[in-house]
Amino acid sequence: MANEYAWIANFLGSNIAWLSRYELVHETLRLFYKEVKDSTQLSQELKEQLNEILKFEGNKVVYTHTNEEVKTKLHQLGVLIYQILPVFITCGLPLYDTLKRVFEEQFAINEDKLVVPREKETISTHSIQSPHDTDCHFRNKDGEKVKGYSINVTESCDENGLNLIGDVDVRVVSTPDTAFFQDSIKKVETVFTEPVENAHADGAYHSPGNQEFCKDKNIELYLHAIQGAKGRYAFTFTDDGNLNVFDTITKNTLSATKIINKNKAEKWRIHTEKGYRYFSQQEIETYFIRKKIEATPIEILQKRNNVEATIFQLGYHYPNNKSRYRGLIKHVMWANIRCLWVNFVRIFKFVTQKCQRTYFFIKKTILILFLMLKFTLEKNFQALLQKKLSVSEKYLFLLNSKNRVFG
Repeated sequence: MANEYAWIANFLGSNIAWLSRYELVHETLRLFYKEVKDSTQLSQELKEQLNEILKFEGNKVVYTHTNEEVKTKLHQLGVLIYQILPVFITCGLPLYDTLKRVFEEQFAINEDKLVVPREKETISTHSIQSPHDTDCHFRNKDGEKVKGYSINVTESCDENGLNLIGDVDVRVVSTPDTAFFQDSIKKVETVFTEPVENAHADGAYHSPGNQEFCKDKNIELYLHAIQGAKGRYAFTFTDDGNLNVFDTITKNTLSATKIINKNKAEKWRIHTEKGYRYFSQQEIETYFIRKKIEATPIEILQKRNNVEATIFQLGYHYPNNKSRYRGLIKHVMWANIRCLWVNFVRIFKFVTQKCQRTYFFIKKTILILFLMLKFTLEKNFQALLQKKLSVSEKYLFLLNSKNRVFG
């Protein structure tokens, strides 16, 4: 059926509020305290402290206090959580695990055994973003900040025929696009009858591992762009395997020397005015990939454009790239159901169009046959009547026949 496929990924935010660091800790503690508020395991002193600090919503605390005051209150929350966790260690509540994880991600115990907030820069993007969705991650890609999930769509893109979505993969938003590629190829080859021959993707899917994977499976990988700026040096290999390096600034061509470093990795080097300049194998391969992209016909590069439309159809009801759901499982279910619907609509339109073409052909064929039959009958009828009519009657008959044809 299909042997050409295109890849595209898009971000989708979870249905959660955008919480500051203080709001995250405050809301997590509030939800847990709501579950254990009536427990006799909590001391009266702890209850009073919790009631005092949680009597206001987290966002109101942030908006009505200075940064230093918020930092102080964040530290107070950490101390309270540190006291609460040992008390309910055997409670078995899901919110306990969430509270424990938030504490470990946002706070640390210093050398003096005191609770201190972690430095903001040390907190992982994999950390909990909201107690209402503990699956989603945070990602900042080129200024686009998302707390949610990454959706990868693989679609057939043959020139003729019906193009369908072969695989949709939903993972946390911190997942790099390169991680989707090999798994999606394996999946689409179980859905469609023919193996993948050509793959169309943007530069975010490029990695040495994916290049090697395509090479092993005889897949032609068409990258429509590649990350990073164009380099200063151009490379060419001679027939005997030597490397020539062209400096696009000085316009000089230099012969490179092949060396093997301590890690047994191959490198090439040239001698410049400032000393030696080394090139890794990956740098050289990236140059040739970029050169291949520049030489790729525009018709091939445009094949991936249809998948851009598919992403639009997939998230049609979410124009702001924010879903109605929380949690990875719900987003996986939504994406698969939505892709099934997109495929169904395409199949329905394809079959309808085929039927309309068939109906049009049959209708035209019947009309032509009817006209041929009518013409034959009229000819035979004319020949039959002319034998029995007088000269004047024949003239009137022929005149009426011409009027029927030309009038």
